[in-house]
Amino acid sequence: MNLAAVEDQPLEDQWEYLLTSLEKLVGKKPADLNGVLFLIGVQELGQGARRFTKEQKQDLMHVGICKVLSLSSYYVLERVDKDGWPHYMLNRALPQGDLNKQENLLKMHVIEYFKGV
Repeated sequence: MNLAAVEDQPLEDQWEYLLTSLEKLVGKKPADLNGVLFLIGVQELGQGARRFTKEQKQDLMHVGICKVLSLSSYYVLERVDKDGWPHYMLNRALPQGDLNKQENLLKMHVIEYFKGV
């Protein structure tokens, strides 16, 4: 995934490029940010694609959030439990802002995450 090709573009253009690239990779375009965070969570869990319970899906989105925000040290990996699930600890306060600012912060970090994959 060559996100460097669009890094000078506005955030929304980079985001759309990422979603299109993920569609080519996994065969289905993620519907929204939560879908992408879920995919990151599955990747970080490292147990492959399988059926997850509703609670596990929520946990995977949380793992995705923590992983991408760990790129800026908001979270740090605390441990991996006996079942292979990563557990993160808040390392520093997240910036305050409205929902749109929070979503943009996550999108920027998701894009950075995929630049390194």
